[in-house]
Parts: sequence; C-alpha cells; structure tokens
Amino acid sequence: MSETIPSHRADELRAALDAVREAGRLCRAVQAELDHGVLEKRDRSPVTVADFGSQALVCRVLSEVFPSDPVIGEEDAAALREPSNAALMARVGRHVRALRPETDDDAIRTWIDHGSARDASARFWTLDPIDGTKGFLRGQQYAIALALVVDGELELAALGCPNLGTALDGDRGAGTVMTAVRGHGAWAWPLEGDEAPRPVHVSNLSDPAALRFCESVEAAHSSHGDAARIAARLGVTEPGVRVDSQVKYGVTARGEADAYLRLPKSAEYVEKIWDHAAGALVVREAGGRVSDIHGRELDFSRGHLLSGNKGVIVSNGTLHDDVLGAIAELGIGA
Repeated sequence: MSETIPSHRADELRAALDAVREAGRLCRAVQAELDHGVLEKRDRSPVTVADFGSQALVCRVLSEVFPSDPVIGEEDAAALREPSNAALMARVGRHVRALRPETDDDAIRTWIDHGSARDASARFWTLDPIDGTKGFLRGQQYAIALALVVDGELELAALGCPNLGTALDGDRGAGTVMTAVRGHGAWAWPLEGDEAPRPVHVSNLSDPAALRFCESVEAAHSSHGDAARIAARLGVTEPGVRVDSQVKYGVTARGEADAYLRLPKSAEYVEKIWDHAAGALVVREAGGRVSDIHGRELDFSRGHLLSGNKGVIVSNGTLHDDVLGAIAELGIGA
C-alpha cells in the first residue's frame, strides 16, 4: 500500500495511525475500569478520563511531528486545571503515564489544549478523541476520529474503532483502525499487531428495498422517526443496524450496512466537523458517497462547524440518489 501513497502523505498516515492506536489502547484500559471518571460539560454531555487522555496522546504526536498544524479538537483542559477536578486529573495522568511514563500533568494539559483551535486554516487536523461517549460508557462501540484537512479538502483520515472486530458481531471485538488517503483508497488495520492492512469497500447493493440502514443508538443525535418514514418510502422492511459513533461510517465503508442517516431534529442544530470528517473520507475512499440531506458536499472549510450543511447522508453510492429522493418527497429538512 505504501508504494501508492505520496511520500508526504505516507509520513502523515504513519503519524495518524500510531497516534490513534495509542489512544485506542488508553481508551480500552479506561473502559475496562468500573468507574470511567465522568464530568458533565456545560451542554450536559459527558466527558470522561478517556476523552481527555485520548486527546492528549493524539495531540502529543501531532504537536511533535507537525508542530505548525492547528488541531480542531472537541476537548480542552480548562476543567482539569480546576482544584475541584484534581482527582479526575490524577486519573487522566495515571492512564497517560501508563503509555508515556516520563510525562507530567502540565504536559498532558498542554497536549490537550493543542486541540483547542476553532477556526479553519489552509492546513489543520480535526479530532474527536472519543466519538460516542455514551456508547463508551455502556461498554459498547465508540470511535477515535482524526482527519487532515488541506485547503478545505479532506486529505487523510484515521478512524479508530477500539471495540470493532473483523465483523460487527458484538460489543467487544479486538479493535480496528480504518485509514484513508484521498485518491488512494481505504484500508483496515488491527488496533494491535503487525498484520498487513486489508482494503475496505462499500456494498454493491442497488435495490432500495433491500437497503440496510445504520442509525444512531442515541435518539437525541438524529430523528429516528424521519428515518422510519424514509425507510417506508423506499420499501425497506429489514430492521436497521443501531450502533454508536462514527463506527457507523466504518460499518458502511465495510459493506455491513448500505446507508447511514444523520437527520436534523431541529432547524437550529449544526453538525461539528469532528463528528464526520474522518468517517466521511473513509466512506468516500471505500467507494461510497457522503452529502447533506440536500445532496450538497460537506464543507470542511468553515472551522469547527458544518455551517454550510444540514444533516448528513452516507451511502454505498449506488443508493444515494434513492435516499435523497425519498427525503425530498417527504419534505424532510425543507
């Protein structure tokens, strides 16, 4: 595979793969503990020891290998500087030091804050250190999602799925990292070990009635009611696959589902780029298609928000127009 990738992207791919694998090891260690160390953010969403530790480890690599690259990440270290969260900081430190022994708390907080950019630039990375925190807390699927954006284009992605095995057959597989480089395909690597990567391809399904939808477990993230209406319009009778996080992108990229719908529940909601960048490139390079509900390409040039788009539709490509047609006929998002 490396022979087909431009040399500068090969260096970036290796750094991204190494960083996401290391973060995956930390996340698995935290998830194995009974108490995940949860802090509630201002928007009432949970953040865990693993969110902070994962962002620290990924940003450590990026800050050392590509020091001039900004990182638009989901977390920052402000809460870890508060005396009331000293116990949480201690646990983050313990897990990071299990992998990076010569690290002090100040360095960890600095690494986390390296991911606090919010504005787009000519070249930047975007990171969700744990996408699907509620799935992580349930002991189920979650993802570590890292992507490189250059001049508004997705160029490279590493989508770590620490609980995903070679098939979506349970909550605790051995772990997979899917990578993609624009124009050079998508590949699946084991989270651990030196096994060679395998190419990843979407399904070739062309019958809308046989479509296998992939949906969020959390109803707060997408309109399940609208998804059911779309399925009915297409004549779909098979139950959808519900799984947390950008693992849905990975499952679609591997052909275990044919489409994933992220349908807006309100006119005001705007998607965050870290929730979609890595998965979008993996699906595209696996032969699929990603757009918003109106068929527009996702615009990653506007900073941390996908403010130029509404909702997200992911498919194997063949069925994309069928899904968009059903959305238009039903007036969803109009």
